[in-house]
Amino acid sequence: MQTALRNIFMVALLSLLLGAAAGAVFWIFVQAVSLGTSVIWEEIPSYTGFRWAAVPICAIGGCALGLLHRRYGNYPDDLETVLGKIRSEKRYDYRNISVIIACAVIPLILGASVGPEAGLAGITAALCYWVGDNTRFARSSASLCSELGEAVMLGQLFHMPLFGIFAVEETPSDGDAPRLPRSGKLVLYGLSAGAGILTVWGLNHLLGTSLEGFPCFPDVFISAADYAMVLLYVPAGLVLYLFYRASERIAGAGAEKVPSVWKETLCGIAVGIMCVLVPMAMFSGEDQLAELIDGYGSYSPWILIGVCLLKIPMTAFCIRFGLKGGHFFPLIFACSCMGVGISMLAFADPYSHAAFAAGVITAATLGAQLKKPFAATVLMLLCFPVRMIVWLFIAAAAGGYLAKLLDKRMRPETPASGSSAEDA
Repeated sequence: MQTALRNIFMVALLSLLLGAAAGAVFWIFVQAVSLGTSVIWEEIPSYTGFRWAAVPICAIGGCALGLLHRRYGNYPDDLETVLGKIRSEKRYDYRNISVIIACAVIPLILGASVGPEAGLAGITAALCYWVGDNTRFARSSASLCSELGEAVMLGQLFHMPLFGIFAVEETPSDGDAPRLPRSGKLVLYGLSAGAGILTVWGLNHLLGTSLEGFPCFPDVFISAADYAMVLLYVPAGLVLYLFYRASERIAGAGAEKVPSVWKETLCGIAVGIMCVLVPMAMFSGEDQLAELIDGYGSYSPWILIGVCLLKIPMTAFCIRFGLKGGHFFPLIFACSCMGVGISMLAFADPYSHAAFAAGVITAATLGAQLKKPFAATVLMLLCFPVRMIVWLFIAAAAGGYLAKLLDKRMRPETPASGSSAEDA
């Protein structure tokens, strides 16, 4: 009895410590990216009086990233790869943790059209497995520790703890996954998430900093016309998903023909030029989404649609050409631009319809991309009103279902030996 109570206490304590560590890592990471971005895109141009000064800096940053990739590997891994390694290999290599950090921070500072979730996922997993290898009690539960850390990190990143839980729990697991009752796991998630939130809050107050919440569309009244437009919004979201998939394939094919280092340098130059000419289509998209919500009436609908159609291939280009990161933030912003643009074309008064259009299109796209309707729905609540939750879930589920059907039709025929083609 005493041994069982001691084990329960140790697991709970470990969950609290991991949550606090994940929160601290998240806070430090965001502050470092914010500082570096400010230096490159505000301080240097204002000091030199030459706004194009950031372009050669981006080229140098891309070259440095290419050298790191050639020497150590193509870091950072995307979120699905990180979770997949945790589930299947029960390991995540932490020997190159400094390289993982550098490769995660550099693209965000340079203004690449990628989000921070991929880099943070790899950093968190590496730290959790380092703890597992250096703490006797945690060694036997390293996979569970890493899952807890990933859930806390994702919840902090998207200001939505439930998204972290669903994103981890909806990932298929094998038969050797940590055997813990679902209720017990949820308690551990809660302890870790609470510790992470308190850590970020404490650091903000102690050091006088702040991490602003994700921008959110105002509450909406859903009309009959909006219900009817769902028949257009869901297919539009699916088309954007297919457009992203096609952009990934084209960018990947092009990247294979360019040698390492040159590939990242070329990407750095392109990112620098695009950040100067069309800044709205670059960076992760969080700040740009706030600008869209506050003043989309000042934009032409065709400009917003054009930004969407530019940002999606730029995201694929950055990821495939070495300035790697996540795609959640860029896709949320791009799909929101498309939704607002369509609502401006379809309605005389778009202000009462834009949020619903943007939400349903974005949910359909992310539902198709993630194939996790609950995680996609919770993620949508980050920037869309709770009133829309039913329609967000319907769009995410429909997008995921239709994407699975299309993926099956697009997948090459399996050979007679029984081996299956990998998903793109």
